Amino acid sequence: MASLTDKCVLHTCYRVTDPERSVKFYEALGMEVRGRFPVRDEAINIFLGFPGHGDQLELTHNFGVHSYDHGSAYAHIAVRTPDIYAELDRLSEHGIEPEKPPFQVRECAALITFIRDPDGYRIELTERPS
Repeated sequence: MASLTDKCVLHTCYRVTDPERSVKFYEALGMEVRGRFPVRDEAINIFLGFPGHGDQLELTHNFGVHSYDHGSAYAHIAVRTPDIYAELDRLSEHGIEPEKPPFQVRECAALITFIRDPDGYRIELTERPS
């Protein structure tokens, strides 16, 4: 019998308007496509993850839908990086720029910044202090 300790978050899913543009963005972030699965003739699900980890992100594209409302509850997903400035330099080569320079929310806290994917979803890049 499974216990509560057997539970884990499997992945995050959100809807995208242009799956190839989104895949290109997440590959620039370092993720790799794990699989593409049609949902009848309605949609396609694309699973991605960072090397050495399981599927972490599911992108869903509903055919014929050209925009989505993010709502006011969605905030962001967070991605840890060992060197935030090197990561931003690498991402800038793909035309991906931060909303503002890296900052700390308080002394001794993680260094963070935010980028946006092609559909406007926010991704927090986090460099933990040594």
